[in-house]
Amino acid sequence: MIETIEKLNNKSESHPLPSPLEPLGRISWNYWWSWSRDGAGCFRELAPAIWEECEHNPRLLLSRVSEYRLAEMADDPVYCERVNKLANDFDEYMGLGQTWSNPGSEASITSEHPVAYFCAEFGVHNSLPLYSGGLGILAGDHLKSASDLRLPLVAIGLLYRQGYFRQRLNREGWQQEVYRETDPEILPLHLVQGEDGSSLLIEVLIRDRAVQAQVWRADVGRVALYLLDTNIAANAETDRWVTGHLYGGDRETRIVQEMLLGIGGVRLLRRLNIEPHVYHLNEGHSAFLTLELARVTMHSRGLSFAEAMPVVRERCVFTTHTPVAAGNDEFAVDLIERSFGSAYEEQLGLSHEEFLGLGRRDPKNTAEPFGLTPLALRLCRSTNGVSRKHGEVSRALWQKLWPEKTLNEVPITHVTNGVHAPTWVAPTIRALYEKYVGKDWANKLRHRAEWEQGIARLPDEELWAAHSLLKQRLVAFVRDRSFQARVNRDETVEYAEAARSMFDPNVLTIGFARRVAGYKRWSLLLKDTERLLKIIDNDERPVQFVFAGKAHPQDSEAKLVLQQVARWEHDGLLKDRAAFIDDYDQEVARQLVQSVDVWLNVPRRPLEASGTSGEKVAMNGGLNLSVLDGWWLEGYDGANGFAIGNGDESSSDADASDAESLYRTLEQEVVPVFYDRDTERLPRKWIWMMKRSITTLGPEFNSDRMVAEYALRIYS
Repeated sequence: MIETIEKLNNKSESHPLPSPLEPLGRISWNYWWSWSRDGAGCFRELAPAIWEECEHNPRLLLSRVSEYRLAEMADDPVYCERVNKLANDFDEYMGLGQTWSNPGSEASITSEHPVAYFCAEFGVHNSLPLYSGGLGILAGDHLKSASDLRLPLVAIGLLYRQGYFRQRLNREGWQQEVYRETDPEILPLHLVQGEDGSSLLIEVLIRDRAVQAQVWRADVGRVALYLLDTNIAANAETDRWVTGHLYGGDRETRIVQEMLLGIGGVRLLRRLNIEPHVYHLNEGHSAFLTLELARVTMHSRGLSFAEAMPVVRERCVFTTHTPVAAGNDEFAVDLIERSFGSAYEEQLGLSHEEFLGLGRRDPKNTAEPFGLTPLALRLCRSTNGVSRKHGEVSRALWQKLWPEKTLNEVPITHVTNGVHAPTWVAPTIRALYEKYVGKDWANKLRHRAEWEQGIARLPDEELWAAHSLLKQRLVAFVRDRSFQARVNRDETVEYAEAARSMFDPNVLTIGFARRVAGYKRWSLLLKDTERLLKIIDNDERPVQFVFAGKAHPQDSEAKLVLQQVARWEHDGLLKDRAAFIDDYDQEVARQLVQSVDVWLNVPRRPLEASGTSGEKVAMNGGLNLSVLDGWWLEGYDGANGFAIGNGDESSSDADASDAESLYRTLEQEVVPVFYDRDTERLPRKWIWMMKRSITTLGPEFNSDRMVAEYALRIYS
């Protein structure tokens, strides 16, 4: 029987909690608090300054709050009542009750046979630095909705020693990468033990060495997230860094991480005595798990690899997130040979060329590298893109693997991404939903008619007042972060102090935050700076922009684009109406998506697989100004936001035409509607569009809908 230790390190919870506060101790071990109604509030209330210093890590907070402060709060009946309510909500949430059922399916998903969800990154919370961007945030939202829906699911990932880099910009606006050690002892992670009481170890042969990984478990509501970690003394120093950085290092680092995730993940589930109903490969990083399943199936049933393939295929599903071939992981043959050696292909009963052929579009083309996406496509029964358009793009991209099929017959479907509403909706907006939609507002998102009726009852005045409060919070956040960044860069005192008065909560505020990559076209906004400055510097109808995003450490071109945007805020003509926020992470994203008036998105069509940031904005009443690609192509109805361009992909100069459309839409639609006020100083048409955005987009683009669709269409 495999068990877990809920081990307390001497760095954590050093002061015994007074009895009224004891529930906070056990709640701090489960990330459920992060999306519960008052979880963050209860922890923050203990010591707001320490809460910020701890980057919202409740275990670390409880270890640092003074004994006197704990006693003081335990003597506060109002606070204790909040803690008691939070504890009751947690117990009710985690308690026994109706579990997921799939009517009409004989092979149902059960706690004995759950979904096994594999991903290279998980954005559960900013205090657990296991994500870099959209893929990880999506994975975190997937786990939370699976928990909310009581869908039996376990997740497999890696615990990165230093995670993804922290970003700092120097005075020239050049990105500098900083790495911090991740200490699992101060996080709500349980070390998994074997039957003998020692740490459970999973072994994978990598580069002709037996690499061992210990296992940590994070609880995300009802979902267990297992994380493999090679940073143990038994490994050679090189192998201890297999789980060193997320998307860091060279191609060899990437492939050995993916071997550990895929092969090690399957071995972990077997050691835990978990027999999944289905294995979900979220992106190709875990595709090697199909080979390990084939190996296990062959040896347990006495089958050949050819006989095992359909068995494996029936148990695996694959989600691709990349709309271009170059974005899919491929490895040179010599790197495959060096990493795997010959033992693994021998155990599969394959010749060297047969093994390599599994990862090639054309198995007979010896010049082709080994790709994880072709491997996943061959050995999974279902493949889906993450929006309707992305499904179309993926069918064209991979048609070569099905030469006998027409484009429309290529077996790649789509499940459009969604976001976890309780995680991303601001508390003040959440309170409105509770008041006018119902306490179970998140459940009402699954019932469009009830959701629409509730939003229709929401008064314009209250929605605008709530949004205005959030903009005030955003302005304070921008000022604080900008001031600190300028001080850290040793800017002049005058320039640093100017940050304290930048931005205006009454000005139309546009947010643009995402990974800095060529196809996302960060520079499109600056294509005609003279025209843009006229839009910004308008005495009667000004506009302000807030930016955030990271460039990959090895992408110099992206860093140059980022530098151009970051240095733009120094332009005196801007009058402090543009700000770049360093170190884009989940907390920065939360501040922006909950508060901006408009979310800008200008990818080059059709390269936006889906996108989810704009979905978060819509949940909070913000409006999208976006190219018609990814999710927005499905969501835009002509009245719930604004479109850039007409969706045409044939333009010979798409950048120029889209820039013209962007400026024109700002000048003729966005700005005039925002500043059109009635006698009560309310922008009635804008508020009407906010409500339409909430009404039409909320039910469709949330992760509860997404996960239910996976369960009913993909997993069954």
